[in-house]
Amino acid sequence: MSVEKVKEYLKQWNAQDRVLEFQESSATVELAAQALHCEPQRIAKTLSFTLPQGCVLIVAAGDAKVDNAKFKAKFGCKAKMLSPGEVEEKIGYAVGGVCPFGVSAGVEIWLDESLRRFETVFPACGSCNSAIGLTPAELERFSGARGWADLCKGWQTEEPDSQPEGKHIG
Repeated sequence: MSVEKVKEYLKQWNAQDRVLEFQESSATVELAAQALHCEPQRIAKTLSFTLPQGCVLIVAAGDAKVDNAKFKAKFGCKAKMLSPGEVEEKIGYAVGGVCPFGVSAGVEIWLDESLRRFETVFPACGSCNSAIGLTPAELERFSGARGWADLCKGWQTEEPDSQPEGKHIG
């Protein structure tokens, strides 16, 4: 079971016991928010895209949408999501449980700025009924992400230019 793979991976930070498993599905942002009794935007969804040189995972807040122009500026190509069949084969987890932990070799992971406004976020843990609560710093450390990037739209409640620098909403 994939959740066991994630627990094994998280042992290096002694975080394996923090994985939550639910009776109900947490396969979508809405279902995960219901299972966790939290706002949907705090769900750290992991989106899978193809690049000319392989695959990239973008971990973003539940209310964020990948911005095609920002994606192209960052990666030099159009944003094209993997098909459900490709996701399991190339990333190592089935759709609904894709997470940034213990992914297949060569998969790049980027964290979207939309997650930094929260003290705790909840990514999946390899199955369609699991999650873990992490600070953004823990998410960065545990995922081995290449870094943070501004790749999404739709999550800011204010115009970016009108928001004081350093101020986080939430």
